[in-house]
Amino acid sequence: MNSAIKVVKHLAFYCVLLGAWQTVAALHLWPPYLFPAPVEVFASLRAGFDDHTFWIAIGVSMKRMLLGYAISTILGGVLGLLLARSAFLEETLGRLVVSLQSMPSICWLPLAILWFGLSERAILFVVVMGSMLSISITLESGLKNVPRIYAMAGRNLGASGLRLFWSVLLPASLPHLISGLKQGWAFAWRSLLAGEMIFVTLGLGQLLMMGRDLNDINQIIAVMVLISAIGFLIDGLVFRNVESRLRRIWGISPVS
Repeated sequence: MNSAIKVVKHLAFYCVLLGAWQTVAALHLWPPYLFPAPVEVFASLRAGFDDHTFWIAIGVSMKRMLLGYAISTILGGVLGLLLARSAFLEETLGRLVVSLQSMPSICWLPLAILWFGLSERAILFVVVMGSMLSISITLESGLKNVPRIYAMAGRNLGASGLRLFWSVLLPASLPHLISGLKQGWAFAWRSLLAGEMIFVTLGLGQLLMMGRDLNDINQIIAVMVLISAIGFLIDGLVFRNVESRLRRIWGISPVS
């Protein structure tokens, strides 16, 4: 019953948004080529799926995204573990990582093009640099915020070294780690689209630039809706479910 009510509330919210959009478009405060009505954008969405343009772009972008995010997760996890285990690295490399994290991911693109040319590797480099640092920082923070009593209890039970980390410290830091992975996914997604927009290549970012070049506001907004929808689905189907389970396991939220 609660789930049904929640779904109804969500549908009502988005219906209100669509209604407000349609109302503003009907007032003609801006010409249709600058502010189209929802039906025109949805027609562009349908056309893009009918001619498989959107399917191809989604496939290409998601392939790059999954590969870049996997690399970011591995490298960011190793880096975060090293920073958490070494005071020297934390004071030196850790500060550098925090400084680099403050840079927009698009700043890495000129270096990527110089090092790798206009290639897939350049886009992957931007994705990795946009995501890896946030994952490492969050993992380091999660490991350091584990209560000391957990480590003491683990040692009293005979765990030490890698076994202590794997059986006690890592599970205790999972809520922070999942938050870091979620944030890393968002950064990687934005970095990917920024990279795809710079030079001609298949992908959702390039479809945005094509819409700009063709002065097709319907395609631009349609691709933006598609990008937002993919992010919404990934967050809802993957990260929210994992976070919900971890909250129940750790007693952060009541079991429904």
